[in-house]
Amino acid sequence: MAKVNIKIEGIPYEVEEGLTILEAARQCGYNIPSLCSYNHGECSQGSCRVCLVEVKGARGLVASCVYPVNEGMEIIISSPKAAAARRASVELLLSNHSFKCQQCVKNEYCELLYVAKQTGAREDKFHGEQTPTTYDDLNPSITRDTSKCVLCGRCVARCKNAHGEGILGFENRGFNTIVSPVENRPFSQSPCLLCGQCVTVCPTGALMEKSEIEKVDAAMAAGKYVVVQTAPAVRAALGEEFGMKIGTPVTGKMVAALRRLGFQKVFDTNFSADLTIMEEATELLGRIKNGGQLPMITSCSPGWINYAEYYYGDLLGHVSSCKSPHEMFGAILKTYYAEKNGIDPKDMFVVSIMPCTAKKFEKERELLKHDGIQDVDAVLTTRELGRLIKRSGINFTALPDEEFDNDIVGDYTGAGVIFGVTGGVMEAALRTAYHALTGKEYGPIKFEQVRGFDGIKEAAIDIDGTVVNVAVAHGMKNAKVLLDEIRAGKSKYQFIEFMCCPGGCIAGGGQPYVKPQFLPNEDLDILDTYKQKRANALYSEDERQTIRQSHNNPQIIALYKQFLGEPNSHKAHELLHTTYAAREKFPD
Repeated sequence: MAKVNIKIEGIPYEVEEGLTILEAARQCGYNIPSLCSYNHGECSQGSCRVCLVEVKGARGLVASCVYPVNEGMEIIISSPKAAAARRASVELLLSNHSFKCQQCVKNEYCELLYVAKQTGAREDKFHGEQTPTTYDDLNPSITRDTSKCVLCGRCVARCKNAHGEGILGFENRGFNTIVSPVENRPFSQSPCLLCGQCVTVCPTGALMEKSEIEKVDAAMAAGKYVVVQTAPAVRAALGEEFGMKIGTPVTGKMVAALRRLGFQKVFDTNFSADLTIMEEATELLGRIKNGGQLPMITSCSPGWINYAEYYYGDLLGHVSSCKSPHEMFGAILKTYYAEKNGIDPKDMFVVSIMPCTAKKFEKERELLKHDGIQDVDAVLTTRELGRLIKRSGINFTALPDEEFDNDIVGDYTGAGVIFGVTGGVMEAALRTAYHALTGKEYGPIKFEQVRGFDGIKEAAIDIDGTVVNVAVAHGMKNAKVLLDEIRAGKSKYQFIEFMCCPGGCIAGGGQPYVKPQFLPNEDLDILDTYKQKRANALYSEDERQTIRQSHNNPQIIALYKQFLGEPNSHKAHELLHTTYAAREKFPD
């Protein structure tokens, strides 16, 4: 990469050609106030004007986020002119902003508040009419409050970059401009996947998960038998809510915190991840042997399921009929576990701690009920759990490490742990499929071919003479490539894993925000490495497990022997499987 020589505040530096002033300044140790300096690679149009600097020879001030460095450039950040302009830009944004900071759950991570402090902005500098507000909370997953929106466009770019979709866009012109689905429709009347990727990049509280903390509070107050389960990806990220470095596994402290919050039982969704593999691997082998519809596609990601129902309704026969792991666990808890412990299922309240906002919508599906009782009653994101722990005054970092409950259910293998990263479901299924076809365990245990963060990964797995062609894709922009091949009759695969969120659940829409200005102890390359660090936390836990294949989980074996019969049995289908249907993109 070619280098150029520049000066910042009179000090010479050599930086890479092609960087913006903002990027170059950051590498040289300067923190120019900005609303787009840490935006996960999403585009910026320089419209907010918060990052203005002086450049010798340029006409007026320039937006450093879009202005490239060049040889001999001299940049001045600290001049009174530049400082005053940046402050005025923030004050203009504040003039059209609702001042509800005290009750805004984004307060601790609000980038607008951060730059307001940096620039010394005065909240009452400009007064006048404000843009009419839209507040949308008609869906179970995400809220949208345009009174907090700064029109940065990050959410628009994230949706397109991750999924190739334009669910959000700029509506109206001039003073009445807002960011919204087409025609300012609510998310519930648009083909939104509810994945929450837009929430992760929003600099303010304009986009947030719809909290269900009060629902959990009410269940506890009503004396319900409240149990909780946690997804594998949560343990790889929850510590970030308490100042711990990214990639720090906090399984034991998480369990201890949940006990102190008053949950009757604390279970690990990894148990039902193992159960999912038993059902899904059996379904796959059945399709291969009996001429079923191939390729079979995984069904663990509710954002992907939403995408399939909106855009590929004609291919739903390829999707595994298995419920997602937390829904399977809810069904088992309210039948097998309740029966064994003499609990009325109507008195049981199941809470899932998930890295995902789409899970909130998923639990409301009519077909995810048994005898009229929901499998799962409430879903909290990793961020919501962090808020719940802080609210309760628990000193998270000082907690001891405690073990999950595993009385008849709850024990898990290494295969269940890796569900949280792209390729993990595929790898776990292959470990069991290999055993089912050969009667032996796969020697290396790990299937390295399906690991990594390439948008699309493929492999031909030779299992004792039977070649299984598999593919893994994350982000619906990548999934579309493989789906179009299936639609055209050109797919060579027998099994495909799709994860809605880029990177998988470790980077789900409900995970802690990765914003370096709020993580001062992290490295500068944090946006490039945080997914790998979280993934490493899950892979390391997999390697620590004594049992690493789902079919060897003794509690899963007992569950089939005592209750379900065998994988894909009639009873298993009744409790653990579901169906999907094509949906209108823009319902009335």
